[in-house]
Amino acid sequence: MEQVEQDPDFISLSRQFKATAMELISVLEQKQKTEGRTKVLLDTVPVHKLADIFVASFEMSFEEQLCMLDSVDLGVRLSKAMELVDRHLQSIRVAEKITQKVEGQLSKSQKEFLLRQQMRAIKEELGDDDDEDDFVALERKMQSAEMPANIWKHAQRELRSLKKMQPQQPGYNSLRVYLELLADLPWKKETEELELDLKAAKERLDSDHYGLVKVKQRIIEYLAVRKLKPDARGPVLCFVGPPGVGKTSLASSIAAALGRKFVRISLGGVKDEADIRGHRRTYIGSMPGRLIDGLKRVAVCNPVMLLDEIDKTGSDVRGDPASALLEVLDPEQNKKFSDHYLNVPFDLSNVVFVATANRMQLIPPPLLDRMEVIELPGYTPEEKLKIAMYHLIPRVLEQHGLSAEYLQIPEAMVKLLIQRYTREAGVRNLERNLASLARAAAVRVVERDRTVPLSKDVHQVSSPLLENRFSDGGEVDMEVIPIGADHEIPNPLRIASPLVVDEAMLEKVLGPPRFEDREAAERVITPGISVGLVWTAFGGEVQFVEATVMSGKGELHLTGQLGDVIKESAQIALTWVRARATDLKLAAACESNLLEGRDIHIHFPAGAVPKDGPSAGVTLVTALVSLFGRKRVRADTAMTGEMTLRGLVLPVGGIKDKILAAHRYGIKRVILPERNLKDLVEVPSGVLASLEIILAKRMEDVLEQAFEGGCPWRLHSKL
Repeated sequence: MEQVEQDPDFISLSRQFKATAMELISVLEQKQKTEGRTKVLLDTVPVHKLADIFVASFEMSFEEQLCMLDSVDLGVRLSKAMELVDRHLQSIRVAEKITQKVEGQLSKSQKEFLLRQQMRAIKEELGDDDDEDDFVALERKMQSAEMPANIWKHAQRELRSLKKMQPQQPGYNSLRVYLELLADLPWKKETEELELDLKAAKERLDSDHYGLVKVKQRIIEYLAVRKLKPDARGPVLCFVGPPGVGKTSLASSIAAALGRKFVRISLGGVKDEADIRGHRRTYIGSMPGRLIDGLKRVAVCNPVMLLDEIDKTGSDVRGDPASALLEVLDPEQNKKFSDHYLNVPFDLSNVVFVATANRMQLIPPPLLDRMEVIELPGYTPEEKLKIAMYHLIPRVLEQHGLSAEYLQIPEAMVKLLIQRYTREAGVRNLERNLASLARAAAVRVVERDRTVPLSKDVHQVSSPLLENRFSDGGEVDMEVIPIGADHEIPNPLRIASPLVVDEAMLEKVLGPPRFEDREAAERVITPGISVGLVWTAFGGEVQFVEATVMSGKGELHLTGQLGDVIKESAQIALTWVRARATDLKLAAACESNLLEGRDIHIHFPAGAVPKDGPSAGVTLVTALVSLFGRKRVRADTAMTGEMTLRGLVLPVGGIKDKILAAHRYGIKRVILPERNLKDLVEVPSGVLASLEIILAKRMEDVLEQAFEGGCPWRLHSKL
């Protein structure tokens, strides 16, 4: 230190630094009207420390701070500190000159603007251009985004506005975030699609999904069109079906077949239009809509976008999201989609939209008109068996760290699991039950590992002491391999015989069977009960209808949480039966009123489940005729159809789901309206081969087939 302080160059540099620092202190004290408080530092603090103190009080970049810390030599450090002090002094002097020059001639905002511009010029001249570097980086990022010409002009105007603002101003951050969004959006960046190979696409779809021939064919058709016309518009597909049939996974398979990125947007419970169009930037906390945000995340303008649960959107005072989707899904309008936050048009025509829904009836008609609806009904038991053997079981074993060496589920047990433990349109409950079996097997494997001691001297040990949790009195064979120089294996515990699932294990793990094969026969044991088929958002279901008579005043009582339409169907059914009571020999010719002195009570079991719709008309008539005629309905027969007061049987919807439900429940005969014959084309041939389909044109045809040996009463059609 003494040698440095005696160096003539260092002494000259110190005097120059002190002079510049004294001048800066004088200017600052004059502006702040303080005297003598800072000048004391120049006389009391050593010059090498004085440089650090002055530099620490200035605003400078992170690189400049590192450069100062890296300067160990006192002369170099003092030289750099003097440059910073001089730069700060010059900027203050220029600002004072500008203020004096324009004083009294310009408004306050104009003075601030000129001052900011001059200060930026000074910083650029002196090399202190941190903010300018940020703006340059942002501008370069915006240029690389390849925006359209009109949007680029808009972005430049916003960037100029940002440059005029101070970081402390309220709108600075929001404008900066907005420009960052413009720069991040994929205006023209696309995914390079793979060479379209229809054969490979078919193999990919078949490996991911079993069945679903119609859906796969539609995807292959689109790929074929893309191969002939690469700029073809993407379809707007809407998969409608019960939960668990693979609607969402189909969308990801489409993206994989096309070689595009995949983004999922959940619309369930969305009630705010701003979730689709975004918030206006005038609001605090505004943000873009989900579509623009999804495109920003995938960073391409041609992904496969899944609009999940499109039938579960709502509406309130904040707007209607379904109405906002009209522009999104219209190929003629989505070229210039307008997001309120973005405030510039964005081209969505390259996006392949795929929507999913459980019920088509809940989708507004204008929105439904813009989509190509593909219905995905439930799987047949045979399809579920194939899905379980080839997809679910391998996946469940992998998720639980197991393999076929530990757990084996025979095909017969999977059939039993489908028939007695799961009656659903999809396969979610089936997968949950398989997972329960896998967890039980995992516990078994871990218990074996903890119970059997491993010894280096053991050659082969049979372990009958381990208790079998799933079989009564069964023994477990286990082989322990010795560990030595000649036996180096990663897992010393090897199960000689894997755990094989049987009926005893099913009942032990899953409990008693939830469904019985003879359920319909056991419930249709007395007159007044008939079996109907209904459609729900979860697929087709079998619905029993019970009717009973009691003394009363001729009133009709309906229970089972019924809607208005089904109540009207019950009234129509009772009216038709009363009008035809004599022809059906339900009342003597002298009796004028079938309900005289008695009431009718009709109940739909599963009272906690809401029920509505006209398709229970024929089922209600059959139950009433059975009640008054005191003859049981065939237990192997189910029916569906709407009826009129004249006895005509009208067509209904959901035929495929209803027939699949009858097949799941073991029903052998199904009575359908004659005009629903065209809907049988969609039913799998294997299901039709196992059922007897009976077509009815009038109510008399239904009654003729609903009872054993035909209707026991002579019917005379009267129009």
